[in-house]
Amino acid sequence: MKVTISHQEGMKFEAKTEKSSFVIDCPTISPVEYFLAGIITCSATDIVLLPKNQGFTVTDLVVDGDAIRAEDHPRKFVKLHLDYSFNSDGDDIQAARWVAASIETYCSTLNTIRDTTEISYSVKHNGKMIRENEKVISGGGSKIDLGEIDACCS
Repeated sequence: MKVTISHQEGMKFEAKTEKSSFVIDCPTISPVEYFLAGIITCSATDIVLLPKNQGFTVTDLVVDGDAIRAEDHPRKFVKLHLDYSFNSDGDDIQAARWVAASIETYCSTLNTIRDTTEISYSVKHNGKMIRENEKVISGGGSKIDLGEIDACCS
């Protein structure tokens, strides 16, 4: 994976990836906000693609993230809570497994910060809270095999 950042003007930077390009406009959106949005989007793509690969459909997906950063530099994330809310034609157990698989195995960005960040999550599925404030054990992640997924390139 390769990314090139070029200064444009003021506090605007162009990011060029192997597939696309976009402008990072600081301080309108800070690099840390882009990073957090990338973490959340990584997991959100899993919550769409894992069910799809199993013949299920997810609708109305919203993932809210709340990060707490250290007071001292380098101001790393110390806590991250993710609230997943979605509807699907799968059951509650499948929905919980999709989220766990994303967090534990498939989402490379979440697993990149896992050793240094306390991660927790809640899941609301088909209007019903099925997991609340679940803690993720820190470490290198664990392998939950739900088969191959056609994921967003990570």
